[in-house]
Amino acid sequence: MSQSHSSHTKKRKQAAKDDAATSSKKIRLDGPDASKKGKGKSRDVSSNEFRVVKATLTLSVAPVFANKPRSGVEEMLDSMIMRYIPALQGVVLSHSNLVFADTTASIKGDCPFLICKVSFDATVWSPQVGMTLAGKVNIASPDHVSLLVHRTFNVSIPRHHILTDNWEFQYGPAENDPEFGNDTPSGEDEEDEEAAPHKSDEAHGGKWVHKLTGQPLGGAEGVLSFTVIGLTVANEMLSLIGSLQEDPFSPRHVATPGVASHPSHENTGADDAEEEHAPILVEEEEEEDTFQQLGRKADEAAAKEAERQAAEEAEQKATKSRKRKSKKKEGDEADAPAPTKKQKKQKA
Repeated sequence: MSQSHSSHTKKRKQAAKDDAATSSKKIRLDGPDASKKGKGKSRDVSSNEFRVVKATLTLSVAPVFANKPRSGVEEMLDSMIMRYIPALQGVVLSHSNLVFADTTASIKGDCPFLICKVSFDATVWSPQVGMTLAGKVNIASPDHVSLLVHRTFNVSIPRHHILTDNWEFQYGPAENDPEFGNDTPSGEDEEDEEAAPHKSDEAHGGKWVHKLTGQPLGGAEGVLSFTVIGLTVANEMLSLIGSLQEDPFSPRHVATPGVASHPSHENTGADDAEEEHAPILVEEEEEEDTFQQLGRKADEAAAKEAERQAAEEAEQKATKSRKRKSKKKEGDEADAPAPTKKQKKQKA
């Protein structure tokens, strides 16, 4: 009995050790795998520039769509396409799955518009600062490079975010240069521009080339990868600011006002020409347009009129005060008793 009991005890202890070892192995294996999967998912979500957002809106549908409110709502949603909507944090590209929250719409007061709440799925282009995107070179100039992302959205890369140690701007021939021109027929020119649209801009204004190899920025096809460092919204249009630097958010890449945006180096003939055309980041006063001038003149005239009215009011008050004093003096003299004969003799 004692031997069988000890053997059972040893077996249970050995089984407990095996279970503990197995459970510890499972914890070690599940831990790294789970963390890797979680990191991978978050990285995929953050790097995706396109998102589908579930949006809810309260709209006022015109009475002309009283018999077909869905058409009115769809027309209003169509007006949001290709516009930057702050609530959705992106540019609306399409909408789908339109659903009315209620089966009835309300009309408040004398307003004939139908007030209804709807929900829909909006596909938005929502780039974030820090993302790496790709665009095609559209315009090249000494102070910046312009790109087109998805052939639609504008991107500007300032000069101080270009690797000027490796790249330099090469000016193209002037339009009035007698050597500038092409004897090929117009049809062939159009075909060449369609084949390589960025070459025409480079031929007129110039291009950024590598200092050693002479290759244009973006390669033969003009496709360039950049890091998003800023977003600009104007007139409900979204444009990006990009950088080609390895550390785009470093303070070293901030342009200093009043200083040329390219680094100093040994001056050569080409460098002197480049310095002449290189931009200097100086804040210039904005010129007033006609409406601003008219508004300023109207303000000046209003100020002068206010000063004149204040002066007239002050003069009127002074005049009234003098008249009041003179009347009071005359009244006092009239109310005074007539002098007696004795007082007249004393005065004489």
